[in-house]
Amino acid sequence: MAINTLATATLFQNTLDKVAIQEAVTGWMDSNAGQVIYNGGAEVKIPKMTVQGMGDYDRDNGYQQGGVTLEYETRKMTQDRGRKFQLDPVDINENNFVTTAAAVMGEFQRMYVVPEIDAYRISKIASETITANKAGMVSYGYTPGATGTSALRKVKEGIKAIRESYNGPLVIHATPDFIMELEMELTGKIINTTFAKGGIDTAVPSVDGVPIISTPSNRMYTAITIYDGKTPGQEQGGYIKGATAKNINFMVLPRTTPIAITKQDIMRIFDPNINQKLNAWQMDYRRFHDIWVLDNKLDSIYLNVKEPKE
Repeated sequence: MAINTLATATLFQNTLDKVAIQEAVTGWMDSNAGQVIYNGGAEVKIPKMTVQGMGDYDRDNGYQQGGVTLEYETRKMTQDRGRKFQLDPVDINENNFVTTAAAVMGEFQRMYVVPEIDAYRISKIASETITANKAGMVSYGYTPGATGTSALRKVKEGIKAIRESYNGPLVIHATPDFIMELEMELTGKIINTTFAKGGIDTAVPSVDGVPIISTPSNRMYTAITIYDGKTPGQEQGGYIKGATAKNINFMVLPRTTPIAITKQDIMRIFDPNINQKLNAWQMDYRRFHDIWVLDNKLDSIYLNVKEPKE
């Protein structure tokens, strides 16, 4: 009995989209895309609202007229990534295709797709924060565990910097090295909090009620170089640390600041009878993704960088 490749592809597409958000350490950022208009392809429309402050109430004329502006900015997802995989029918048949294909695509997404999405998001947020150069929002030259330093003081300085202008819920992304120093400094005192991401609740450490998301060091760069998968030397695809990039110890930002989207394009599956190039099952995986921080929110991000400022 032939496999319904359309139904299988749709199932894979929906499952992989959900898993991508759940497994990415930055998956919580996708929740801010609720009001973004997406109709397929690479373009999205992001709402941007501005309002005026309060005025005096006049007993004769009543309220002062206020202004509110709601406009949609059209943005394009710049990350259009994908790979093609082929499975030889000698090694696989109709009965175990779904199981084997799910294992292949799941491993590919876990090992390569999710880390790249995380690294891209973090590096873009970091580079835009550094470029914005808001007073007191970027700190350089701190190595976790260095003599005479306090990880707790560093993270509290970051929280304080944001609290000067924002009182909503915050999130911290930090490297395992920084978290270890923080936990050693707060032995027996650090408090866990529940952090929800992609419909899953996880217990994570926190400071002042701010959850700290452990983020692999190889995703905490101020810039990355993305390989195209075809240029000599870039055949392996993926990403590496940017040539001039610095290492991020931690970043603090409001939950509402980043607007992230990741969408898998229609997944295509061709059985060996349809595949014109090879006698093999073929799976085409393509994913659009990007992240934006609106200009009026760039002053709500705090960055702590390991290397000194040049």
